[in-house]
Amino acid sequence: MPESYDLLIIGAGSGGLTAAGFAAQLGAKVALVERERVGGDCTWSGCVPSKALRYAARMAHQARTAARFGVAAAPVQVEMEGVRRYVRQAIAAVYRHETPDALARAGIEVVFGAAQFVDAHTLRAGERILSARKFLIATGARPHIPPIPGLEEVPFLTYLQIFDNTTLPNRLLVIGAGAVGVELAHAYQRLGSQVMLVDERLLPTEEPEVAGVMGRVLAQDGLQFVPGLVSAVRQEGAEIVIQVGERALRGDILLVATGRQPNIAGLGLDRAGVAHSPAGILVDDYLRTSARHIFAAGDCVAGNPQFTPVAGWQAFQAARNALLPGNSRGFSAVVPYTLFTDPEIAHVGLSEAEARRRHGDGVRVTRWKLERVDRAVTEDACDGFIKVTHTTKGRVLGATIVADRAGEVITEFALAMRHNLTLRDIASAIHAYPTYATGAMRLAADVAGRAALDGFSGRVLRVLHRLFR
Repeated sequence: MPESYDLLIIGAGSGGLTAAGFAAQLGAKVALVERERVGGDCTWSGCVPSKALRYAARMAHQARTAARFGVAAAPVQVEMEGVRRYVRQAIAAVYRHETPDALARAGIEVVFGAAQFVDAHTLRAGERILSARKFLIATGARPHIPPIPGLEEVPFLTYLQIFDNTTLPNRLLVIGAGAVGVELAHAYQRLGSQVMLVDERLLPTEEPEVAGVMGRVLAQDGLQFVPGLVSAVRQEGAEIVIQVGERALRGDILLVATGRQPNIAGLGLDRAGVAHSPAGILVDDYLRTSARHIFAAGDCVAGNPQFTPVAGWQAFQAARNALLPGNSRGFSAVVPYTLFTDPEIAHVGLSEAEARRRHGDGVRVTRWKLERVDRAVTEDACDGFIKVTHTTKGRVLGATIVADRAGEVITEFALAMRHNLTLRDIASAIHAYPTYATGAMRLAADVAGRAALDGFSGRVLRVLHRLFR
C-alpha cells in the first residue's frame, strides 16, 4: 500500500521549503521529495554562492582601489581555493537550517529519489510509493543550453558548476549578458580575470538607462563587452574559441549563461493529467494545474518570473489553497527583484515603456541622480540613479534603481505599490540620514512639492503665504 500524506511536495528548493514549513505549522502530514539535495539552486548554485563570490570580488576591488581614499594597500593576490572555501562556508551556514534533520524536527519528512507520477494520486520516489490528497510541484529550472555549433564538443561551465571552480582563469569567456552572466562576469573581472562578455545587448530586459550605467562601470573595471551572437565554438589546444561575427575570441574557461528552462522532464506529468508545454506547467490564477488537486509554483510554471522570492511566495499561496478553504491568487503585479552587480540593479512594477503603453498621457517619470544622494557621495559611489514612473497624482507604477544597496531601497516602492500609497506618503515619512533611502524620499518630496504648488492649489498656497507673512 502507498504511504499516505496530506501534501506531497516535489522539489526541496526555496518554494518547496516554504510550502512544507507552512503545511507543517498547520499540522498537515507533509513530505518533501527531492532528487538531489535540499536547498535547490538558491542555496547551492544561485543566490547564496553568487552573492558570496560577489562579496569576495568586491573586497579584491576595494583593496586595489583603496589608494583613492588615502589608504595604502599591498598588491592584491587572489587565491581561488580560498575564495571557494569562503563561498562554501556561506552555503554551509545557510544549509544548516535546511538539513533533513532540521526539517524533521519541524515535522517535515524528506524523501530522496527522482519523483515520477504513477497516476494522478500516486508518486514513485526511488523505491517508495507515495500517495497524497494534494500535490505541489516546485521543481525549479535548469540552465538553458543554446544550440550553438560546436558547443557540446568543448568543456564549458554553467551556474551549476562555476562555484566549484578553483582556478582563476587569465581569460574568461561568458556567453549571455543577462542577470546571471553579468553578475558572474563582473565578479571574475574584479577577482582578476580578463573577461569577455558576449550578447546582442547588455542587460536586454532592463530599462535602457541601466545598460548605459553598467556599460560604463564594466568598462572602467576592464571587462570587455562584445555585442553580437556566437555562431560557433571550438577548441584549439588548451584554448576555447568562440566566433562572434568576424572576431574569434579566445579564453581558458567558457561560462554559458543563456537563461533557464523549467525542470519538468521525467515527472510523468501526462500520467497525472497535468497540462504542460516547453515553457513549463500550465496553472490557473490560483496555481492549480489541469488536475485540480495538483498545484505548481515557482520557476517550473509557464511564463513565471524566475526569482527566488516569487517561488517562495507562490509556494506559500499554493499550499494555503491546497490545505485550507477559499482561494488566494498566486500572481502579483508587484514583484521586486535585484541584480547583484556592483552597483546593484533593482526594479519593481512597470518599465517606462510599459507604463506609457498602458496609461498614455497620464504617466510621469521622475529621476534622481546619485550625486544628489549624500551617502553615495561619501562613498564615492555616484554611478547610478533612482527612476520612478508614476501617475500625475503620485501613484507609483514602477521604479528602477541603480545604486549600492538598491535591493534594500526598492522595497520602499514595492510597499507603496502593494498598499496603494503615493509618493507624497513616502515623502511624509522621516528617513534616517545619510542613507540611500533618503534618495527615494527626496525624489518623492520633489514630486509631491511640485504637485502641491501646481495649478489652483498652488495659487491658494501662495495667497496664504502672502497673507500670513
